[in-house]
Amino acid sequence: MTKIDKRFLSGNEAVAEGVRLCRPQVIAAYPITPQTTLVEKLSEFVADKEFPCEYMLVESEHSAMAATMGASMMGVRTFTATSSQGLLYMCEMLNFVSGSRFPVVMVNANRSTATPWNIFGDHRDAMAMRDSGWIQLYTESGQESMDTVIQAYRIAEDPRILTPVMVNLDGFSLTHTYDLVEVPDQEVVDRFLPAYQTDNKLDLKNPKSQCISIGPDFHTEIRLQQQDAMDMAKKVIADVDAQFGKEFGRSYGGLVQEYRCDDADYVLVVLGSVAGVARTVVDELRKQGEKVGVIRVRSLRPFPNEYFASLKNRFKALGVLDRNLSFGNQGGVYTETKAALFTPGNMIQTLNFIAGLGGRDITKVNIAEMFSKLKAVSEGEAENEMQFIGLRWS
Repeated sequence: MTKIDKRFLSGNEAVAEGVRLCRPQVIAAYPITPQTTLVEKLSEFVADKEFPCEYMLVESEHSAMAATMGASMMGVRTFTATSSQGLLYMCEMLNFVSGSRFPVVMVNANRSTATPWNIFGDHRDAMAMRDSGWIQLYTESGQESMDTVIQAYRIAEDPRILTPVMVNLDGFSLTHTYDLVEVPDQEVVDRFLPAYQTDNKLDLKNPKSQCISIGPDFHTEIRLQQQDAMDMAKKVIADVDAQFGKEFGRSYGGLVQEYRCDDADYVLVVLGSVAGVARTVVDELRKQGEKVGVIRVRSLRPFPNEYFASLKNRFKALGVLDRNLSFGNQGGVYTETKAALFTPGNMIQTLNFIAGLGGRDITKVNIAEMFSKLKAVSEGEAENEMQFIGLRWS
């Protein structure tokens, strides 16, 4: 019988354990709050020779992504991590990596972007990189963060995908929160995640060009290949999560995860760690006779358009809680959800709630207020489509 190894770990430490189990051969590290303790823990693992790895302390986040790309060009498994301004600084290299189809895995500790300067968690950093060609997965707990890193390598390195993956966990509320985490055996991970093999590498016996220039004649076709890989990734993400569940006893719904939605009238779409609070509010409102539920989006890229299109008139009203805002429009998750819902005959009322910016707490009272507004709009009351929740002034 396999021994269960449970440890009291922060989210960053749980991720570091997951990375260690995946045996990357090159790690490029540059510190930035709140991901710093993650790469610090990995440096301890490498120093203690817990797995063979070249640990590179580089001079910037841009350099970190350039280094992981260079290593991936040689056909080895790589890892890096960042947050906030660091992710924005990587922007140029993110496009190089995805366009060249290198399956780099990176963890982003979600954090607000400047200015005003703020080190706490919201989703504006990753949302700004939605069009960079990276798969984006969002986690709810330390356990899921560790498990998703392991899944991310399996997804990214699939020959049908060969697309980098960004695993997002909320700054401080996950990165620095401690919880019991089950760490799997190395042998089980090795069986689930074999050693990386690829033909997309520099090889003296099979010379090829990398990061080539390409003119108008074929540029569109290359982008179509990236889009096809993202479309295929929807199936692969779901399949990998299901296979992970069979092997490890834990799975997370693939692209989306429903909670008490079967008979719900009003549902709230969420991203990241706030899902736990939302489920608690759902349980409390259910006891009061309210038919409410939660939909947690786990994959922002590729976006689960088919899932939302299939909802049709399943609910009376649907709200989206965004911890980001595209100035001049609405929250990023809301605009994509609303677009996916735009199908013939769909009559679901929708509202966009902006909350939790700059790390502000999203309370049970806040979420209960959102459900109240969804009920009101479904009954014909006037509500602004986009609303800031928990403002210090009305």
